[in-house]
Amino acid sequence: MPTVHVQLFKGRTADQKRAAAVAITEAVVKTLGGKAETVDVIFHDIERHDWATGGVLWSDPPAAAPQQP
Repeated sequence: MPTVHVQLFKGRTADQKRAAAVAITEAVVKTLGGKAETVDVIFHDIERHDWATGGVLWSDPPAAAPQQP
């Protein structure tokens, strides 16, 4: 029974998640085999202030691009 965890920024609609769940399930069945009924997809909605890349929170405004001489 494969379980797929999807972490994404909060704000996707139920319809978007539904479509993603179908596509993910189809991909898992196609590549790993088994039956769609055994595939679980769990969505984890993450607030932008709870996710950082390169030490910068996604909720922070982007840094100004450095000036070229």
